[in-house]
Amino acid sequence: MNDALLIPCPGCNGLNRIPAERLGDAPRCGRCKGAVLPGAPLELNQASFAAQLMGDLPLLLDIWADWCGPCKAFAPTFTQAARELSGRVRLAKLDSKANPQLAAQLGIRSIPSLILFRGGVEVARQSGALPLPQLLGWLRAQGI
Repeated sequence: MNDALLIPCPGCNGLNRIPAERLGDAPRCGRCKGAVLPGAPLELNQASFAAQLMGDLPLLLDIWADWCGPCKAFAPTFTQAARELSGRVRLAKLDSKANPQLAAQLGIRSIPSLILFRGGVEVARQSGALPLPQLLGWLRAQGI
């Protein structure tokens, strides 16, 4: 079973071992029975951030705030990307206004900002809102 991936549940943060060929089958969490790959961006906070960095699928984090016009304009694009990339990368959002300590810890200087994590380590960063084709191109350049 070496083709299984460890993926944290967005609901309870429990790790789930899912065979790679079953990622498209709407896997459910063994603990809470929620969707492991919901096809929509996860909402992260200080408490859930570390748990969601775990696992074998990369995590793309959008740092935003409700007062930010470009952040609001980018939200539908990010949601569409979550649907299109399900099973290849997990997409998550972090409200910098509600989580200022974590935003500062991540070194956020402008929003929206995108950070791509693999294995809990930052591997790429992009500032500013991107149209969907550019976002997908940027992720392809990162090996997604």
